[in-house]
Amino acid sequence: MKMVARNDSLVTEFILAGLTDHPELQQPLFYLFLMIYIVTVVGNLGLIILIGLNSHLHTPMYYFLFNLSFIDLCYSSVFTPKMLMNFVSRKNIISYVGCMTQLFFFLFFVISECYMLTSMAYDRYVAICKPLLYKVSMSRQVCSMLTLAAYVMGFGGAAAHTGCTLRLTFCSVNVINHYLCDILPLLQLSCSSTYVNEVVVLIVVGINITAPSFTILISYIFILTSIVHIKSAQGRSKAFSTCSSHIIALSLFFGSAAFMYLKYSSPGSMEQGKVSSVFYTNIVPMLNPLIYSLRNKDVKVALNKMLDKRTFS
Repeated sequence: MKMVARNDSLVTEFILAGLTDHPELQQPLFYLFLMIYIVTVVGNLGLIILIGLNSHLHTPMYYFLFNLSFIDLCYSSVFTPKMLMNFVSRKNIISYVGCMTQLFFFLFFVISECYMLTSMAYDRYVAICKPLLYKVSMSRQVCSMLTLAAYVMGFGGAAAHTGCTLRLTFCSVNVINHYLCDILPLLQLSCSSTYVNEVVVLIVVGINITAPSFTILISYIFILTSIVHIKSAQGRSKAFSTCSSHIIALSLFFGSAAFMYLKYSSPGSMEQGKVSSVFYTNIVPMLNPLIYSLRNKDVKVALNKMLDKRTFS
């Protein structure tokens, strides 16, 4: 006799289907995503330590980067261990409570990242387009408020989605067609009405993708316009190079997230969405520390100083 879960559901555990059901791909994908996760952890943790220990990097830009690395480190760790288990185990089981917990923290960090990236774009806009007002516009209080707002939006969005998911009833089918507990795959399993959930997805996800994307787009239009007016060809080239890498990372994150959540959730589109979600769940957290730091002169100098101290100590 099956136990009844807290929301009167007959399902007390779920099975995560994983990224692919092809046996020959399981081992290569395990090593691939293990390497991606290791690079993600080392890159983001290294950046957190470097910014924390180096007083020269205690500026608004690196304050936001510190928080972005913290978010990337946490949210990739929410699902990656379970994802890796999918590649080496026959059945990857997650409890009902564990699934709802994973859903909440995944959404909390991914929504917070949307707004942290928006804050970083605004910071760069002020620095490049209004340099004389930078210290006033990006004061410690302003930076703290922007960061707090990012986490509050993340908490609000995660609470709304998780709360709506908790009211659903799950009957006999318990195989989630994904490598993590996400909104749309869970809606497909519900044997109760998902109308409210679908409306919440359109509203909350629409706001959390559209508003940051639009703000970032406007910021970078102003930034690129200012770069065009730089007299030095070398300065223009360097600025364009930096901006282009930022824009690529942002496009991957917001584009793949929009593809996953704003498409109709049919079984066919779910398969495509599952593959596209790899970009904003795995690739972007790995690329962020590389794009925002390793191409940055200040970070290179701080890293070299730290290595020199270690060498001579």
